[in-house]
This record gives sequence, structure tokens and C-alpha cells, in this order.
Amino acid sequence: MLLPLLSVLWAGAPQEDPGFELRVQESVTVQEGLCVHVPCSFSYPGVGGSNSTPAYGSWYRIKNPKVEVLMATNNPAREAKRKNKFPFHLPGDPGAGNCSLSITDAQRGHGGNYYFHLDRGLMRHTYKSNRLTVHVRALTQTPDIRVKEPLESGCPSHLTCSVPGACDGAMPLTISWTGAALRAPELDLEASNSSEILLIPRPQDHGTNLTCRVTFPRVGVSTQSTITLNVSYAPQNLSIGICQGNCTELKYPGNGSSLPVLEGESLLLVCAADSNPPATLSWAQGSRTLGPSQPWEPGVLELPRVQLGHGSKFTCQAQNPLGSQHVSLRLSVVYPPRLLSPSCSWEGEGLHCSCSSRAQPAPTLRWRLGEGLLEGNHSNASWTITSSSAGPWANSSLSLSGPLGSGLRLSCEARNAHGKQSAAFLLLPGKPELGGGFVLGTVGGAGVAGLLSLCLCLIFFMVKICRKQAPEPAAGGKDAACTLGPLSQPL
Repeated sequence: MLLPLLSVLWAGAPQEDPGFELRVQESVTVQEGLCVHVPCSFSYPGVGGSNSTPAYGSWYRIKNPKVEVLMATNNPAREAKRKNKFPFHLPGDPGAGNCSLSITDAQRGHGGNYYFHLDRGLMRHTYKSNRLTVHVRALTQTPDIRVKEPLESGCPSHLTCSVPGACDGAMPLTISWTGAALRAPELDLEASNSSEILLIPRPQDHGTNLTCRVTFPRVGVSTQSTITLNVSYAPQNLSIGICQGNCTELKYPGNGSSLPVLEGESLLLVCAADSNPPATLSWAQGSRTLGPSQPWEPGVLELPRVQLGHGSKFTCQAQNPLGSQHVSLRLSVVYPPRLLSPSCSWEGEGLHCSCSSRAQPAPTLRWRLGEGLLEGNHSNASWTITSSSAGPWANSSLSLSGPLGSGLRLSCEARNAHGKQSAAFLLLPGKPELGGGFVLGTVGGAGVAGLLSLCLCLIFFMVKICRKQAPEPAAGGKDAACTLGPLSQPL
């Protein structure tokens, strides 16, 4: 409604009439699509009296010096004649001196200078001295996303989205939610246009984004906010990475795997878990808790030199307030063969030799007699081999009968995938039927040539002593044999 007459009165009478007073702030700023409440009070002669005549208040915007536009009124007659329905209204009672103004769904065109006009019975009055200036700015306010309950994996939580400054009772807003954590059936698609949603987060939702977008249909502007979800969950995806020797990258053998490790080799075990909050990591060997190799990296366990005692189950446990998980790895310490006191002795009419070795995996034993290779459990008229094994141990015995050539080499050899070791027996002349005495020497080592020469000298000296001390044999009698302890060397 246009009131050119009022504008003339405005220009010609800058001062209020006695008894008329209006109290309102000079200006107010509101963003597009939002609302603002402007407190206002006024007085006029006879206010508060018993007069039952209704009081009507109206706010006008000065469009230009000659045109005023009615923006809000509680006068039904004037309201019915308005062509444009602006989202302005008077929430108070003008009859009680309340001229407060509420602006909803503010638009750029709502900015300008405003004044208040009072109608009561035959009284008409325009408050000219105090004007209200409304500034409408671009929408920069973003929504507030609130998480009512802490986000915990598998537990329902309510999230709300609201725009500060949006008025209750305004035209319904359009709200949309987007994010990887939103999925059916946990989030009804129809509920996505709601200011509140129910979310059941999963561990994989931790660290993902959730966005709420609010659109003001009347104004045609939108605003949005994004939060990063902080989802708590128990330890999961626990793994042990291994680094053997001078490795360049970790390998992951899997839970419960058995890992062969060479004795003396360095080994690094790295435990890692996915959890929020971060889990506390600890190591145990069997039932014994181990201290971390590096206190600042409790998930790292370093074995600089693997020993036989490390051959057991290693377990890493991850724990946080929501739960725990463990993963294990069994170390199998492997090592090359070790010969244990090979020996030979005369028994009756033959020579009996035994050889034992320990290794992991268990070694295989075989005999070399001169250029011949003897292994397994076999026998013939000249020799018999008996072999057995149990766990890491392997045992073999060789029985020789019949004439043995002088200077004949006899050796026992143990081997597995990680190495071999052998011990040699040197049969010396001195007995017509069986080749006389024998001594143990070494094979396969150029560095022991001097030691071998020394041993041969000692052998010769001891054989001479034995022969001097031995009684003269009767016709068809046997010489006594002398034996030296074995000397073995790995090949």
C-alpha cells in the first residue's frame, strides 16, 4: 500500500508531537534467508487506558521520497489489500505500546529505511523522529552440525543440522546430508531432508566427511558445513610385519604362521593395529611379557641375533578402551648341522664307527669310504649301515669287516639346506688283516694342513710307543690298536 501523504507529513514535521515517543535501534543487519527480531516500544496519549478501541500498527519501507511500501501490519483490512506478502510481521500488541518487528526469510530487496505508523480509532500518527534502517547482506552463515552422542562403531548416534539465525515458523528449509557414512537401510532416504538423522557408524567411517546443506527456497540461497567423523572402535586388522637380515621392505606372513629364521640372523618384528583411540601394543614370548626394544615404538621387537631359545610363539596384543585383539607368529630357528663326537672302535673282527648330528631341519647322514658313498640303511658282505632320526637328531653307524687297505679314508658327512659338516677317519697301516690302527683327521680345509701334519707326527710317535709296549703275539695273534680322538670341521 502506498501512502504518499505520509511521506509529505514525514518531510514537513521532523519533530514528534507531545506525548508520542518511539524507542527502536537505528539499524539492523540480517543475512539473506535468515531472520531478525527488532525490539521496539512506543507511547502515545492514552496508552494503557481503558479504551477498548483496537490499536493497529504498521511498518513502512521508504522506497523513494514519494513512495512508501507497507511491509508489516496487524490491521486486517490493510493486510487484505496488500498485493505483496512480505515475510514481516508484528509479534507484539500495539495497543500495549509494542511495535517490535520480525523479519523472516530476508531478501536483498528488503533493505532500506523503515518507519512505524499507529492507527487507533480516529487517531492517526506517524513516528517520524526515529527510523529503522535494515541492511540485508549476502548469506555467509554456515550450518551447525552437532553430534548428540559420541560416535562409536555399531552404536546409534543422533546428528542435527541447524542454521543460526534461521527463524522458527519460517518457510520450511531444504536440508540434505551427504557422506560415505550415510547408507541404507540405516539412513532412510526420506529422512535425509530432516534436520536430524540417526547414524550407526562403522570403523571405516572414521575420518570421512559428513556434509549438511541447507537451502532457503523463498530466497534461493544455500549454505553448507562439513565435519570429519571421529569414530571410536576396538583394535582391528592387527598384523605382524617381519624384516630378516638386511631387508628393504616388510613382509606379512599372516596370523599363526610359522617363520623359519636362521640362527645368528637379525630379525625385526613390527606390530601394527587399526584402532581409535590408538591401541597400546605389547609383546610376549610364550607366557613371558617382553619389554619393547624401543620405548617410543612399543610395536617394534628387535632380535639382533636369533638364538635357539627364540624358537617359540611370539604374540602381539593391541588394546584400547573398546576392546583388544592379538596376533601371533611362531619362530622356527634353523641352523646347519653340528657333528657330535664321531668315533670308531675295533669290535671283534671289524671296525665299528658311529656318527651323530643335530640340525634344524634334521640333517641327513652319509658315509664315504674311499671313493664310495654309503648312505641309508643298507648292508652287504663288507659293510652294514644303520641310520635313525628323531626330531633334530640324526644317528648313523657303520660296521666294516674284511680286509681294509692302508691309508684308506673314511668320513661321516651331515648336511641340510643351511650347510654341511664332515669328519674324516684315516686308516693307518699296521695290521695285516684290518689295516692296523686308525686316526681321525679333517677334510675340506686348506687352513688345517699344518695341524694335519702335526697330528700325523703324533700318530707316528704314539703308534711306535704302542708297538713297543705290546707283548709279542703268538702265532696267528692280533696287534693292539691305538685310537686318537676325532677332529671335525664344517665344510
